[in-house]
Amino acid sequence: MEGEHLSVAGTDNYNSTTNRKTAYSIIADPEFTEVNQAYLSYSGIPDTKLKYGRQRIVLDNQRFIGNVGWRQNEQTFDGFTVVNKSLPATTITAGYIYNANRVFSDQTKFPATTFANVGNAKMKSPILNVSYKGWSVGEIVGYGYLLDYTDFATSSIQTWGLRFKGDKAVAEGVKFLYTAEYASQSDYKKNPADYSVDYAFLEAGLAKGVHSVKLGYELLEGNGTKSFQTPLATLHAFNGWADMFLATPANGLKDAYLGAGSTLYGVKLDAIYHDYRADQGNARYGTEWNLQATKPIAKKYLIGIKYASYNAKTFSVDTDKFWLWGEAKF
Repeated sequence: MEGEHLSVAGTDNYNSTTNRKTAYSIIADPEFTEVNQAYLSYSGIPDTKLKYGRQRIVLDNQRFIGNVGWRQNEQTFDGFTVVNKSLPATTITAGYIYNANRVFSDQTKFPATTFANVGNAKMKSPILNVSYKGWSVGEIVGYGYLLDYTDFATSSIQTWGLRFKGDKAVAEGVKFLYTAEYASQSDYKKNPADYSVDYAFLEAGLAKGVHSVKLGYELLEGNGTKSFQTPLATLHAFNGWADMFLATPANGLKDAYLGAGSTLYGVKLDAIYHDYRADQGNARYGTEWNLQATKPIAKKYLIGIKYASYNAKTFSVDTDKFWLWGEAKF
């Protein structure tokens, strides 16, 4: 069993989603005390682990299902999962989720028509993820996530996709990095809409020791009414740290980005530039810079600073965010 508690140090002059201070900007870290994980686990079947209860589920790069580790309240799931590794180089993860314990905490109360910031998302959702690492060129993953929400039928979606990721040595100490992914999403169960939208992701880069550079393109299709959504993802990790696109706009999103990383005197440095455009109509939403520096100290500690600057063109408003944090592991 694992629990979480969060208290505000000083004033709470921000909209936590539970403190009713709606005139302020949202910082989705409400005060709370919750059970984060509590499950029964069984490993008596060869190469298989079964879990039932509240648990952490992290799949692939967390684009579709993750634990949102950046926020103070981790996202966990109530359900049953089976992880099997009996086939060569293959991991099969299958499960059934009946509740998502989202970062907004159990205390968040929103109208039944609002899904965006609900604390508990009740559902009847089978999930399947199959990974194969037997090829020298990279890992291939096939997945299907069938999200059937109990109280939010208009958000019920089914997503099927394929992901390929690998690297190849191109010179002494230098690797070429590559990732490609495609998924199709459509209405599911009692969702009254009838639509289908696509997702595509391409990324290429070079890495040498602690240095790396990557160029990427991500498409979340939109038709003006419906768009490709990833509601259970670790959303902060995608489409910029300013969190302007936690929900995909109705006209979709095209994110072209360039990133670089290195380590200097023990400090890990990252910089990313994003250019955002609409899928339908190609309107330029805006641009964004992300900068981050982290420093581990004596293995148990870490300090970090982080900055995100979004320059709006036709979507939302100019936004700047700055973080300073420390971590301790016990």
